[in-house]
Amino acid sequence: MFGKPLGTDAELRPLEPWQAEEFFAHMERGREFIGQHIGFADAAKDLESARKLLQGYADKAAADVGRIFGIWLDDKLVGGVLFRVMDIPQGRAEVGCWLEPAATGRGLITRAARVLIDWAIRERGVHRVEWLVSSANAPSIAVARRLGMSRDGVLRSYSLHRGVRQDVEVWSVLAPEWES
Repeated sequence: MFGKPLGTDAELRPLEPWQAEEFFAHMERGREFIGQHIGFADAAKDLESARKLLQGYADKAAADVGRIFGIWLDDKLVGGVLFRVMDIPQGRAEVGCWLEPAATGRGLITRAARVLIDWAIRERGVHRVEWLVSSANAPSIAVARRLGMSRDGVLRSYSLHRGVRQDVEVWSVLAPEWES
């Protein structure tokens, strides 16, 4: 297995279908916290659906339209980052993230997202990286700011999450901004 260090205490690694058991256990630890703003936790409701979710991202990676990576802190899966969408011909990608509560406040998401954005722009030639976030998700908005992203606007009442419509903010960084 290979990974990318995120400082001395954490590592970013691909998250693959064979890790479904570990991924599901992680989701169980953080389900309510993670699920406050994103549907990702609800999508991995049991071992079978967790495996299916990871297989879906393995298929996306094979088709070069998405990727998923886990964040391990002291060799324990505590969160992750992903390219929910990658459109290489158009030069666009959307980064997403999640983290269980015990791992918050350490800068793990910011460090991991930097690795993904840097790879997308420098290695894959992506011109625009987006960050879509519920307007109520202040920690995620703070990460977008720390990454040097600009707030493009708000998609009012854009998505339905756990039966409630939510506004979604669109943040982005362009390749020339990232490289400067």
